[in-house]
Amino acid sequence: MGRYQKPGFWRSLNQAWRGICYTCRTQGHMQFHIAAGISVLCLAWWSEVSHFEWLILIIAIGSVLCAEVMNSALEIVVDMVQPNFDPLAGMAKDVAAGAVLVTAIQAVVIGLIVFFPRFLRLLNYIFESFHGLGIGFLMLGGH
Repeated sequence: MGRYQKPGFWRSLNQAWRGICYTCRTQGHMQFHIAAGISVLCLAWWSEVSHFEWLILIIAIGSVLCAEVMNSALEIVVDMVQPNFDPLAGMAKDVAAGAVLVTAIQAVVIGLIVFFPRFLRLLNYIFESFHGLGIGFLMLGGH
């Protein structure tokens, strides 16, 4: 048995990238989170959010993706160690999935805080435009 040699920086980076690619290819939830994250970034660009809001949205998206990668890693290890059904192994997977859910809920709340006021302003603009055309029945509150 040979002596363990710590891999160099570039090899470690390559292995990390391989793990991310594996997760993206094989995990449907990761694919969903990536699509949702890209959609949020496109909406942020269209909405012209502030630099601070960009930062918060990117942190939220990154947190969800990170949690999903960690969840996938834990599932792989649990399946390797315990290939047969075991209640504790199942609970470990459930707890890791719960961590993903917590970060996803956090990201949704952040998204609502950032985008909901913009959405209300857009609705107000649309309703005022219709009201100006004499289509007042579309107004909320019937002014």
